[in-house]
Amino acid sequence: MRVPSLLPIPAFILATLRPREPQTDLPLHSPLMNTGVCNGDIMILAGNSHPALAQLIAERLDRKLVEIQIGKFANKETQLEIMHSLRDRDVYILQTGGIMDVNNSIMELLVMAYACKTSSARNIIGVIPYLPYSKQSKMRKRGCIVSKLLAKMMCKAGLTHIITMDLHQKEIQGFFDCPVDNLRASPFLLNYIVEQIPDYRNSVIVAKDPASCKRATSYAERLRVGIAVIHGEAKTRFDDDYEDADEDGDDGRTSPPPLPARQQGRLHSSVSMSGEVDPSRIMSVGVTGVPMQAAKEKPPISVVGDVGGRIAIMVDDMIDDVRSFVAAAEMLKERGAYKIYVMATHGLLSADAPRLIEESAIDEVVVTNTVPHDVQKIHCHKIKTVDVSILLSEAIRRLHNKESLSYLFRNITMED
Repeated sequence: MRVPSLLPIPAFILATLRPREPQTDLPLHSPLMNTGVCNGDIMILAGNSHPALAQLIAERLDRKLVEIQIGKFANKETQLEIMHSLRDRDVYILQTGGIMDVNNSIMELLVMAYACKTSSARNIIGVIPYLPYSKQSKMRKRGCIVSKLLAKMMCKAGLTHIITMDLHQKEIQGFFDCPVDNLRASPFLLNYIVEQIPDYRNSVIVAKDPASCKRATSYAERLRVGIAVIHGEAKTRFDDDYEDADEDGDDGRTSPPPLPARQQGRLHSSVSMSGEVDPSRIMSVGVTGVPMQAAKEKPPISVVGDVGGRIAIMVDDMIDDVRSFVAAAEMLKERGAYKIYVMATHGLLSADAPRLIEESAIDEVVVTNTVPHDVQKIHCHKIKTVDVSILLSEAIRRLHNKESLSYLFRNITMED
């Protein structure tokens, strides 16, 4: 039996079966060309808090910032107008905290998020390198947990995802009703130590207080160097582990009035199985009311560890009020450290911090550009900046392409 020969396929049919070239208007050098990102899918908005960082991120993503107009009325109310359609788009809002009118930055973020929500945006992701009010994450006396209030406001305004960096307390992520990616800047700071500090092998990582021991230990283990701890620093009212006793006269310590001893014995005695009171099972400590806790005595400041003849590197998550760092640097200098560095992710450097740093024993302060500090660098030549825009842009790219962000957390510990 003869097998019939196959007929040749016409050329016009072959043309329809040939796979077409993917249509894209991205340039050949774009890092997003092989990731399947459409040119019109991602929209990036930026507030007035840190325009330089927003521009760096947009350039790394090969995108242009969406044109918006943010202004104020005569009574200082925030006004916003978006000059582009956001319907069914993924919107990324770049806004950070800082020292220049942080409350206005928060209000701008909330207004932009709500405007995107009412414009039918598909997803609204807040890129907040430094989350404001992150230091107020604990209950103190008659105050409140402000960071939880801020988290609820952001979610209510329409944010569906948060990208931030080095939260002051990692438990703040639980305040949000949306996913939170807490990126780490430690790889950039460690790279700066290795490349920019000569003879870093002769250095010692210093924790300026016992609360920073875990972070200092994490840095020391990666650099294969020693660790030292400064103990005895006087706590202020706004420190995390400071609990002040009530200063009010009417604090309830005399209400209700103490009862007679025999009545107290009846109230605090145990009851036997038969229902009869058995006072022999109760131990009296000679206290007629609630025992008062003894006040903490602040020991004199001291250094635990050897820093003599070494480079001292203090690490923390933020530098705001630098007086504690200046006092620690003076102690390290007295103990023989010949060079002192201070490293942190967020360089708030508020009040007269530049002047204090310039006049102190600190040789260099290294911070990232999560918050703007150009003015502070003008007044203090010791302040150096490490760019972390590549980390934020890579997180945006991976999130938009539905890729895993675990690559950005390689070898990152919980203590970082």
